[in-house]
Formats: sequence, structure tokens, C-alpha cells
Amino acid sequence: MKKYGLLGKTLGHSYSKRYFDEKFALEGLTDCAYGIYERPSLEGIREWIGKEGLCGLNVTIPYKEEIIPYLDRISPEAEAIGAVNVVRIEADGTLSGFNTDAPAFVETLKPLLKPWHREALVLGTGGASKAVTFALQTLGIEPYLVSRKGEPCLSYSEAYEKAASTFLIVNTTPLGMFPNVDQTPWLNTRNLSPRHLCYDLVYNPEKTQFLLEAELAGSTVQNGLPMLFRQADLAWDIWQEGRNLHRK
Repeated sequence: MKKYGLLGKTLGHSYSKRYFDEKFALEGLTDCAYGIYERPSLEGIREWIGKEGLCGLNVTIPYKEEIIPYLDRISPEAEAIGAVNVVRIEADGTLSGFNTDAPAFVETLKPLLKPWHREALVLGTGGASKAVTFALQTLGIEPYLVSRKGEPCLSYSEAYEKAASTFLIVNTTPLGMFPNVDQTPWLNTRNLSPRHLCYDLVYNPEKTQFLLEAELAGSTVQNGLPMLFRQADLAWDIWQEGRNLHRK
């Protein structure tokens, strides 16, 4: 049995297992299984991976940055981003890190862009934020990080003012994620308009409080489901490439 899975700290919100279970069933991959692995820390992670006999991992909050020192190799893109969300586990135990968040974000954002989306407010500073920032820069969009701590990022009060002329807002924080569905990272909706595009990487619930309020203001909204599915497909390709390389 080829074992894959999602590594994180709290994973009750995740759709990843459902997605891969359905993928394996549709493609008749009876020798593949996908698990959910909640760990309180990454201590002993290499030994745990070997004991579990895993072939590949998706990595989510809060380990996208913390996983890097435990890896043997890292792709140039993941190194430039500073975050890993996919680990390929070779037959000899070599751990290789990749980032599929950035290309998945680009592919799902591009069809929604308008000429006035030249700048973006990126809420949050974690691993997902780093991938989104990298992706925006590849698209020629200037990102402005927003943090409750402020400097060197924009504070939220500064971001609310800048939203009057910055028409792309991306939430990379977990605020609003199940089960805390009443939370939102964006408390001031007065400057949202039909020119705004609000993209929330959270996908459970499918419309967060942030997106519901943005939609009421006439903004275009997008949740994180298309990005989740695309990054998962890219991860699968990476895992299979590893198997093919090992055969040669």
C-alpha cells in the first residue's frame, strides 16, 4: 500500500482526505491510501515518516516553514518562497520539499483579474502568505503584507485606508475557518466595492464571513477550494515523478 497524507496540527477542517479518497476511487488506485496526521510538533518527524512508511505528504498550518530544516532537498521555487507544502519521500528516505501553493494560486487567480488589480493587500505573514506574495509578484502585482503587529507590514488600520485604492485582497490567515466561522480578518467593509476582488484561502466554510460581507458590498469573491484541488493535483504529479525517477 502506498501511503500519503496531510501533516498539520489541527485538521478537522480539511477536505484533503475526501479529495484524494475520491481521486483514488475514480482512478481505480486500490493500492493507495491517504491519511490525516495531526502532530503537536515536528520533533522526531523523520523517524515518524519512516515508521509510517509514507510516500508523500501535504503540509499545512503551522508547519509549512518549520518543516524546511528537516528536509534533504528543496526545490528552487520553495526555497525562494520560504515555505513547503509538499514533501516527496524517496525509497531511500530522502525528503524533498516543494511548493504547489504558488502555482495553484496563480492558475486560479488569473481568470478573475481585471486591469485595475495592480496591487494587493495580503492578510497574514505565514507560509501561505509567502506563497501568495511570490505568486503575485510573478503576475506583476505589487503585494502589501498586512499584520496585526504592523511594522514592517501594514497595520490593519493602514490596510483599511489603502483598500480605497487597492482592489485585490487575499486572506491567508485561518480566521473564519471551521469551526470558528463567525471570525473574520477584515472588520471594516466600508471601502469594499464592485471593483474589489476578495480571495480567501479558507475553503471550509465555502463562504467565510469575510467573503459574505465582501459579496454584500458587490465585490467578486473566491474561496480556496479551486486552489486546494489544483495544488493537490500538482502534489500528486510530484509524488508520481519521484516514483518514476526511482524506477530509472
